[in-house]
Amino acid sequence: MTPARPPGARSIDEILAAARERLVRLEPAEAHKEFAAGALLVDIRPQSFRAAEGEVPGSLILERNVLEWRFDPAGDARIAEATDYDVRVIVLCSEGYTSSLAAASLHDLGLSRATDVVGGYRAWRALGLPTTGSPWPAEPDPTYH
Repeated sequence: MTPARPPGARSIDEILAAARERLVRLEPAEAHKEFAAGALLVDIRPQSFRAAEGEVPGSLILERNVLEWRFDPAGDARIAEATDYDVRVIVLCSEGYTSSLAAASLHDLGLSRATDVVGGYRAWRALGLPTTGSPWPAEPDPTYH
């Protein structure tokens, strides 16, 4: 039996849909083109996923739990690439779920050009775009997107 939802509570599907309404998401080929032209491609997957799946050469590695602190242009913990609110950030996770939530969170900080990759790293790799690591290694924990 599903418990009664408190007032104002939303399901994760509703939260994800609302996040994606705020984004102009990129297909992997579009993301690759923008990355090659200077956009920041930020891989937020945990280290264990990157070890199992591989990485995109030249991508910026920032695990999900520190993303907002590192990209807040007004924050003390920001990275050098967080130069201003107009920076183009393309967030990458394994399958394109967590990255949508993360990109929407960057919008909340004022980075209105932040977005993510439809299908995530797996779609990027399936398209044959540049990656490191052996071809299609063991699957990481499927409960993390």
